Amino acid sequence: MQFTHLNERGDARMVDVTAKQPTVRSATAEAMVACSPDVVRALRDGTVPKGDVLAVARVAGIAAAKKVPDLLPLAHVIGVHGVALELTIVDEGVQIHAEVRTADRTGVEMEALTAVTVAALAIVDMVKGVDRRAEILHARVTAKSGGRSGDWTRNAD
Repeated sequence: MQFTHLNERGDARMVDVTAKQPTVRSATAEAMVACSPDVVRALRDGTVPKGDVLAVARVAGIAAAKKVPDLLPLAHVIGVHGVALELTIVDEGVQIHAEVRTADRTGVEMEALTAVTVAALAIVDMVKGVDRRAEILHARVTAKSGGRSGDWTRNAD
């Protein structure tokens, strides 16, 4: 296995994508925030003291997807052309799903993963005053399409 972010000496480097042609690419990711039954009820009723948790989380996730190069030192600056976040209240808490799209030289897996994790952090921040046990259970890329390596889906491995 060869890591593309390491040079022949093993030093970290940013992969040079200059010669690549822009192509349409997308990635999806998901995360889960577990909350107490009382918080789930308040989320459904819209009575969380800090306000509209899902709206704040959605905007936080969208904004975060556009900030990946500021957060990950070897990530490329790319055009994030579309971000959609879906937040679903379930009995266990909030399920978060993001899709990020671009027409650029490199993929958007990190943008999708950053979108769901920052949305999850925003949820925890908004409910921590009433549920100190709120936690992020998982965050993972679920699919990607486009680019040299083609399509990939988590459950199809």
